[in-house]
Amino acid sequence: MIGTLRGVLSAKAPPQLVVEVGGVGYELEAPMSTFYTLPAIGGELRLLTHLVVREDAHVLYGFATEDERRLFRSLLRVSGVGPKLALAILSGSSVDAFAQCVEAQDAGALTRIPGIGRKTAERLLVEMKDRLRGIAGGLDDAARVGHGGGARAEALSALVALGYRPQEATRLLQAVAADAATTEELIRGALQNAAREG
Repeated sequence: MIGTLRGVLSAKAPPQLVVEVGGVGYELEAPMSTFYTLPAIGGELRLLTHLVVREDAHVLYGFATEDERRLFRSLLRVSGVGPKLALAILSGSSVDAFAQCVEAQDAGALTRIPGIGRKTAERLLVEMKDRLRGIAGGLDDAARVGHGGGARAEALSALVALGYRPQEATRLLQAVAADAATTEELIRGALQNAAREG
């Protein structure tokens, strides 16, 4: 089993990328959350990996963080969810945002991810509730982003809708003062943080 790859990024075209390690080019598929963290072509990187063996192919999947890989592996255990759909979920939602959807039992938010219908969303909510507790970035992390989980989840969704990457939106929200309670206050605080950084 290949657990990690450290090498040079030689090609990237979502969802595929190629990492050259010791003269061998490894083809991987990765979620958009990982693509956002990739260096330019020719840059060095390290990815956590998961190998899926099928009758017709061996497909290697790459992840920027352990949380992403753990969520991917947990999603594969849900009936009706294969690697392609698991990648779509990680591309359409950060680990924290997905955990918040499951905690809030928000099927509507999950159906906004391409490829997820109502039945699949409801199955995910039921089957992932207990599994997320074993993921470092799961429910505990979602709660650690701050109190007022519903408001935080709404603010995160709004920031993503405004064009911020899920990881960036989560980081901006984490920097908002703990006394910000409403969705509007959280969004305002996150945008002010972004303006200061810019």
